[in-house]
Amino acid sequence: MNPDIAPTAAAKPRDAAGRVPVRAATSADAEGIIRMRSEHVLSQPLSEQWIGRCTDELAPRLSPAGDARAFIVDAPDGTMAACALGLIHPVLQAPAHPRGLAARVHVVATHPGFRRRGYARAVVTALLDHLGDVEGITLFEVHAGVEAQPLYRELGFTGSPALMRMTRSEPAATAGTPNSRPDWLSPEQYAETVPKATAFACVYFTDEDDRPLQLHSVYSPAHPWQLAGGTMDHGERPFETAVRECREETGLTVAGPPRLLATVYGLPGAQWPYSTIGMVFDGGRLTAAQIRGITLDPQEHDDVRVLPLAEWKALMPTCDFARLSAVAEARRTGQAAYFGTWDWENE
Repeated sequence: MNPDIAPTAAAKPRDAAGRVPVRAATSADAEGIIRMRSEHVLSQPLSEQWIGRCTDELAPRLSPAGDARAFIVDAPDGTMAACALGLIHPVLQAPAHPRGLAARVHVVATHPGFRRRGYARAVVTALLDHLGDVEGITLFEVHAGVEAQPLYRELGFTGSPALMRMTRSEPAATAGTPNSRPDWLSPEQYAETVPKATAFACVYFTDEDDRPLQLHSVYSPAHPWQLAGGTMDHGERPFETAVRECREETGLTVAGPPRLLATVYGLPGAQWPYSTIGMVFDGGRLTAAQIRGITLDPQEHDDVRVLPLAEWKALMPTCDFARLSAVAEARRTGQAAYFGTWDWENE
């Protein structure tokens, strides 16, 4: 999808109130929309033959009886400055989408001469409002480029850029009328509005002199030294994940009851669209024989080391060492730590 990202000196059409004049597209606009998609969205422009074929397909779908809806900002010379095209498709009925219809935002394009003017936001907003308020559609999807992700998040979409989704409730009664009531969301609708997160669980081991033990990763140069642990599987509880991952990565079996040393939280970033939540459990002190008996999974780790805490600092990124230090302090004091800056942007 093509956001308003490039500067321009071109004039920007506005109405008397300073608003972007957006209009609904008709079948006559089909070729213009196809050319905008070809020139400003696709990595390789369409041939004239394909433009003709796509125009012939889209034109009847833009009629009131069709399954396509589009909104346009016209440039002063009569060409298109921006457009947004949505395609309506059937889905199984559910409380969150009782009409059994969903809409995919298929094309959003802004001519380079009119970017950074809010036109993409204007046409997308008009499209979503029409589909929701007039057509009664509540489920929306979009495949967005990373640069367009902030716009869609502001409009209510969630998920990764590869597939962002939004569920809108049906129009509620006008506030203050006798039949008006709070617009409660269904569990499915509410779930679309809350932040999403991935979860992991780790085990903190030391030797009998309280020196931290870590494993050297073969797949993550950003985090070269790691605690035994990993991402939770569906249906697992955190300590179950820690036990399973530890057994898979080291051959060691952690006995309960679980003792939590630290809770870790990180904000999403450009490399990952979800928050990260983790728990670090105490695996206890290992004897020299137990450490020698560790069996590594060569697809994940190629070395195991035990070092005094201070010596780990030179081998790890600052954020990683800060987390390790917090866990070590929690073990020493008996007070669980909260490490809330495990952000993706801190890598």
